[in-house]
Amino acid sequence: MSQGAFLSRIKSKKPLLADGAMGTLLHTRGIPIDAAFDELNLTRPELVLDIHRAYIEAGADLIETNTFGANRFKLAEQGLELRVKDVVSAGVALAKRAVAETEREVFIAGSVGPLGVSIQPYGRIKAEDARAAFAEQIGALAEGGVDLIILETFTNLHEIQEALAAAREVAPQLPIVAEMTFTPDDRTIMGYLPGRVAHELKEAGADVIGVNCSGGPAQIARILQAMHQAEPDALFSAMPNAGLPENVHGRTMYPAGGDYFADYALTFGALGANIVGGCCGTTPEHIAAMRLALDDVGRPVPPITFLEEVEETNGDSSPYQSELADKLARGKFIIGVEMSPPRSHSLGPLLTSAEMLRNSGADVINVPDSPTARMRMSPWAVCNLIQTRVGMESILHFPTRGRNLLRIQGDLLGAHAMGLRNLFVCMGDPTKIGDYPDAMDNYDISPSALIQVIKQRLNRGIDQAGNAIGLPTSFTIGCALNMGAQNSDKEIDLLIRKLDNGADFALSQPVFEPERARQFLRRYAEIRGEPLHLPILMGVMPLYSLRHAQFLHNEIPGIDIPPDILKRIENAGEDADREGVTIASELIQQMRDVIHGTYIIPPFGKYDLAAQVIDAMGVSA
Repeated sequence: MSQGAFLSRIKSKKPLLADGAMGTLLHTRGIPIDAAFDELNLTRPELVLDIHRAYIEAGADLIETNTFGANRFKLAEQGLELRVKDVVSAGVALAKRAVAETEREVFIAGSVGPLGVSIQPYGRIKAEDARAAFAEQIGALAEGGVDLIILETFTNLHEIQEALAAAREVAPQLPIVAEMTFTPDDRTIMGYLPGRVAHELKEAGADVIGVNCSGGPAQIARILQAMHQAEPDALFSAMPNAGLPENVHGRTMYPAGGDYFADYALTFGALGANIVGGCCGTTPEHIAAMRLALDDVGRPVPPITFLEEVEETNGDSSPYQSELADKLARGKFIIGVEMSPPRSHSLGPLLTSAEMLRNSGADVINVPDSPTARMRMSPWAVCNLIQTRVGMESILHFPTRGRNLLRIQGDLLGAHAMGLRNLFVCMGDPTKIGDYPDAMDNYDISPSALIQVIKQRLNRGIDQAGNAIGLPTSFTIGCALNMGAQNSDKEIDLLIRKLDNGADFALSQPVFEPERARQFLRRYAEIRGEPLHLPILMGVMPLYSLRHAQFLHNEIPGIDIPPDILKRIENAGEDADREGVTIASELIQQMRDVIHGTYIIPPFGKYDLAAQVIDAMGVSA
């Protein structure tokens, strides 16, 4: 059928009826729920064909190809990443065969789901690689002869936008239905509200905007209303799950029956849906019940609870900024000292040490989060108590590892509410090296991307999804920098990304070779065409003993200690710690013309060494 035929049909008064779940029926036919359903197009085609027939016989006007996960990333799990076209072509052929055998006019939609991997800025897959994977799958669907493309069950708005762009590039003649799924609070997993999703999908070029999967029909009705309020002139689709799943004797079961879906077929139509159907847990019985309801002109629409329209605001002016931000703006040389949280609930010795460092002339205390992946007190508590009891600002180290984006944003709001304004955004140490090597180590977002979320979202009064958070936050953000990196160009590329995303300053790895650091800065100027203007707080680590120096040099990535410094520590013997302080102060002095401060990392909690370095620099620092 032609593109015009499909769009003309869905604009008619009666909603077009789509099919229901594919995976649910395959599961009832003995296929494990975690199996690769797309591969069955090649290995068990009769199962897929039989399900297509059942939905057409139930009255579906549209069926979807069994190609939801037929992209190179998901198929790689079965070693089929080079057979995307084969799997997709077989899926289209089976749908066409089912339509031909039933002798009904039925539209065939090419089903496209998420890639199953995270794309930048929340993962490692580049946007262009994601778009290429979608283009490969959608191109094969178009070549096979589908009538339209349906993008379904997407949780990430940015990912579905890449899929839309790919579809417009490789199959501009095909209509596109773009459906997202929502969490129980009627937001996407990234926090986007339905109205925002509808607006973004329409702007991206979707012909039909939709919601699928999610919870049951009641939630879909709420989301559909909100979408329709935001884009009243758009075309919409609604394809809910058969309620929330439950495990019964080892099988995944869904509670909502056909009669319930029949009522909601009419409800969805009354709320503006042009396409209705089912998702997980729905069967030909559900579709048959919806068919009867849609064809019964005398059947009343069930009562509908209409939502009130909600207007969102982006808050007022920003709260106060930190003293650190003010000092950086004035060009003051900053002295920071790292203090690790204790492995107990007692903070007495640490607070006493913080007072000593304050009196020595330190500007700020840096508090890492679970350094070397060891269990320690919450760094938030340490930062808060240092600020309230010692009267000294802190920099909270904020790693992305082990946190999802939802938790990250909540943690940031909590930190801001506690008065913490300075953050050092980093990756964090892998859990495998610490006390709990099997602890969750995943993350949704890279440090450079989190800098963007904070500076360009939270500091402007909105969350990552564009929803208002009330007053904007006022975080000052530090990023990691390794001026001794083996691949300086790669490090510079990463640094530029952090700069462009809004970093306010950098904390560097400990520097033991000033000339190497200067070479890095010269190389940056060559690549960027201008000197680095980002304030650098150069890391210095007072060496405590020869054994300490050898350990750092041989076992800590990114730290290289030159032979002459190792020799000085060795010759110092029992006075190695004093020599380490001297070396540290010399390194700071040698780099003083190109850095904006220092970040002292005392070994083994020996904060007196940090105070000695500050003393050696002079109070005028």
